[in-house]
Amino acid sequence: MSNAALSRRNALLLLGVVVLAWGFTWVVNKLLLQYMTPIWAAAARSIAGTAALLALGLVLRRVAWPVKADIPVILSVGLLHMGAFAALVSLGLQYVPAGRSVVLAYTTPLWVIPAAWLFLGESIGRARQAGLALGMLGLIVIFNPLAFDWHNREALAGNGLILLAALCWAANIVYVRAHRWATPPFELAFWQALLASAALSAVAFAAEGAPAVAWSADLGWLLGYAGLFGIAVAYWAAVTVNRALPAGVTSIGLLGVPVFGLLCSAVVLHEPVSASLLAGMALIVTGIAAGVVERRA
Repeated sequence: MSNAALSRRNALLLLGVVVLAWGFTWVVNKLLLQYMTPIWAAAARSIAGTAALLALGLVLRRVAWPVKADIPVILSVGLLHMGAFAALVSLGLQYVPAGRSVVLAYTTPLWVIPAAWLFLGESIGRARQAGLALGMLGLIVIFNPLAFDWHNREALAGNGLILLAALCWAANIVYVRAHRWATPPFELAFWQALLASAALSAVAFAAEGAPAVAWSADLGWLLGYAGLFGIAVAYWAAVTVNRALPAGVTSIGLLGVPVFGLLCSAVVLHEPVSASLLAGMALIVTGIAAGVVERRA
């Protein structure tokens, strides 16, 4: 086997690692709410991830001091994705099953399509239009009155928070597309996570008071997994995969995250999986894939 083929195989294996790590993270995030208040749970995950990113970066010799041109992307990723997205998801998970949450959160690429058209001037061809329509149809299926209780205020708030988190992630993606990188992405990951940890801790202290945590072995492994695999290893693997594989292959591969996350929530947390959620997820994933294929072309 040639080195090129071996490199591609390893990249595909790493893509599988990202899908598994991020998919199972939704179960971990749900379980953490048994031990901590939601924003402190997000902050604790971020702190663990910051420590893991620093350790991994030092081992790989890939921690760099940021320069002035890096500050906007550190702010964007640290505050919008690692910060706001994590906090809103954690708040929403109080009321929404993990499986449903991961499907809603991964509507993010759908919101990127109109935002990139509006702010970056990206065209929206027929495939992306059809993909956006399929994704919206998927949301309608998920929120249809036969499958969703519109009188349940907690469910409304929880689902709304997850969708708001997806919009924050989409805003970050749009900025990152326009950003001109001065320092490679992984070299900035520690600083982005550090900023997110500081912001989340400050918000948690203001909104939830001082943390009251009953430490246990279960809480330890949950935070360890969330920090090491859910943030550090997965982020390093994602950056590595992005360099080794075409963007379209990576984007379509990452659509396995909501599928695996939904499966894990059903198996580990025994969450029911409705036909409307499965149908909605299928439509959303198909719509995103259509947009990815057009953008790659």
